[in-house]
Amino acid sequence: MRYIKRLSALTLSICASFNAFAWQAEKVSSGLIIPWGLAYVDQNTMLVTERNGVIKQLNIASGEHTPILQVSDVWAKGQGGLLDVALSPFDENTVYFTYSKDIDGDAATTLATAQYKNGTLSDWQDLLITQSQSGGGRHFGSRIAFDEKYLYFTIGDRGERDNGQDRQTHAGTIVRLNPDGSTPTDNPFIKDSNALDEIWSFGHRNPQGIAYDAKTQRLWSIEHGPRGGDEINLIKKGANYGWPITSHGKEYWGPISVGEAKEKDGIESPVKVYVPSIAPGSLVIYQGDKFPSLKGKLLSGALKLTHINVVTLDADGNAVDEQRLLEDLGERIRDIEVAPDGNIFFSTDNGNVYRLTK
Repeated sequence: MRYIKRLSALTLSICASFNAFAWQAEKVSSGLIIPWGLAYVDQNTMLVTERNGVIKQLNIASGEHTPILQVSDVWAKGQGGLLDVALSPFDENTVYFTYSKDIDGDAATTLATAQYKNGTLSDWQDLLITQSQSGGGRHFGSRIAFDEKYLYFTIGDRGERDNGQDRQTHAGTIVRLNPDGSTPTDNPFIKDSNALDEIWSFGHRNPQGIAYDAKTQRLWSIEHGPRGGDEINLIKKGANYGWPITSHGKEYWGPISVGEAKEKDGIESPVKVYVPSIAPGSLVIYQGDKFPSLKGKLLSGALKLTHINVVTLDADGNAVDEQRLLEDLGERIRDIEVAPDGNIFFSTDNGNVYRLTK
């Protein structure tokens, strides 16, 4: 069992007071409609997904944002809509998107791709319409990450708890694909007739952050628990992360624990648990030089507790410290994007994009 680090309330209070004084948010742009995903193109440009289905090009210097594509079949209800955006590290013109796709009135988390060139997007193509179709409006995931060869993206359990342990659905999983959307032949369940080939890990509730650390070759995810029990997990091939068998959270309707236990043999324990929940919306690993104090740390946008959550890891991947930045901003922080020069940008559900400064 992995030891889960929790800071005392006093320590968190001291950290919060210090960070409120030291860190600032410089507004880059406003007037967006729930800017769910950010992708840094160059020093002048970012791509922004609005949850209502619009992709915009943002001028970082002026703050002006211009629509460049309306995705026609986005199911923009509840927590669904146009979700993440990520530039391909394998092809300079390819951009990946995740969204909830409208399928006869229901929705399924879907991975798509398009070609970006000279300020325009073309050749939109769905790469994987996941088997997560449901009429419910909860728990779509969904974030994208890359390692040296493959693409990963996260899918929520769609609000149906049993999906977490059902490997014949993509709901409640992290999937691994080749850049063209095909399935790698060494995926863990490729020869298992009772599991979908694309699944890399399962037993997730609603993972809305994923990040790959090239320096340590570790894949990290952060996910929403129920009432309490948000988790940071070190993602391993074929591993079961427990939902809903194990959980550190409570039922919404009363002080009753969810699942059989907090931890259990045969199930990967979280590296860190948040009680109460912060409601994580994204995850990055900062490897820039602009802010040395953040180097190598996990940064997550917090929705419910409205801050940037910073977690320090030791050499073995244990969470050993936590800081909370910009708690006084009072906005639901949705996505965080790190530029090659080390600048950190983030979006909020208020429709703003900021640059972190110190």
